[in-house]
Amino acid sequence: MTNIPEVKLGIIAVSRDCFPIGLSISRRENIVKACNGRIYNCPVTVENEKDMLKAVADVKAAECNALVVFLGNFGPETPETLIAKEFDGPVMFAAAAEGDGDLINGRGDAYCGMLNCSYNLGMRHLKGYIPEYPVGTAGDIAKMIEDFVPIARAVIGVRNLKIITFGPRPQDFFACNAPIKGLYELGVEIEENSELDLLVSYREHKDDPRIPAVCADMAAELGVTGNNYPSLLPRMAQFELTLLDWAENHKGARKYVAFADKCWPAFPKEFGFEPCYVNSRLAARGIPVSCEVDIYGALSEYIGSCITGDAVTILDINNSVPAQMWEKDIKGKFDYTLTDTFRGFHCGNTPSCKIGLPRIVDGSGDHAA
Repeated sequence: MTNIPEVKLGIIAVSRDCFPIGLSISRRENIVKACNGRIYNCPVTVENEKDMLKAVADVKAAECNALVVFLGNFGPETPETLIAKEFDGPVMFAAAAEGDGDLINGRGDAYCGMLNCSYNLGMRHLKGYIPEYPVGTAGDIAKMIEDFVPIARAVIGVRNLKIITFGPRPQDFFACNAPIKGLYELGVEIEENSELDLLVSYREHKDDPRIPAVCADMAAELGVTGNNYPSLLPRMAQFELTLLDWAENHKGARKYVAFADKCWPAFPKEFGFEPCYVNSRLAARGIPVSCEVDIYGALSEYIGSCITGDAVTILDINNSVPAQMWEKDIKGKFDYTLTDTFRGFHCGNTPSCKIGLPRIVDGSGDHAA
């Protein structure tokens, strides 16, 4: 997957000045050990706002792009929550459970501090990830951190994503209409182009010297039984290179891209094939390609790829399951009534790694799978 971020985690311990700072430090060290070195250990323990600025500067210098704020004791509400403001990336908050020392000098009251921390974040309109039960031992918190990684990857990816579209979106598909404002509010950039722009770029890639290598890769992926239209592979390879070059040349300040492309009704006539197989190959690399009406679907697929680290596909609710099919294949085998079921459909963008027998079933008509 070449189109999703790598998460580099850091951990900052915080300590309220009326509690022993050593308690936060020793508990942080135990978490780092439980994470087997997969997290940057910030040496600055935060007791006040100046400590907070030093700690944030330290994790930024270490190139961390996600952060764990650990309350080893009650913690200082203002500095600990301001970390989420000053650090430009997803932040998880967690707190230490009691039991690793005596309950007099070794008591941290971090559970109470976590409640105050969550309230303070809300008052400041700051975003932070708080696990369902955010208090635990070093091992418990290491598991919370592991669960946080895919969430952080999705947040980082979305904040650095550009969705490139080729339209226009058709008149009668308002069910999938995509208001741009909502994308901006999520931090997603969008670039809308016409299908004619795509056709011009495609023609400019004619006789591209990279085409034979892409054709060979396609043929190997499809195998003998799946390569039903070998004469179309050069055109499809040309189109794949067109999209990849467009992504590279147009992502601008963004690191990651997704597409929402029109593939009908003019596409097969002007390009000479349907793009679904090419789209599926991009999906396998973590570059989802949805229909031009489904910009939010492309975003959903991208988030899915970030969370799973794997290729994702979305199936539309297309039609009902015939009663005789339900009787034969579902009834008595699965606990679903007929009205619980539907037939899912998409234009072939599911990558071959998610299909039992990938094949091009129609290279020039309505759809290619």
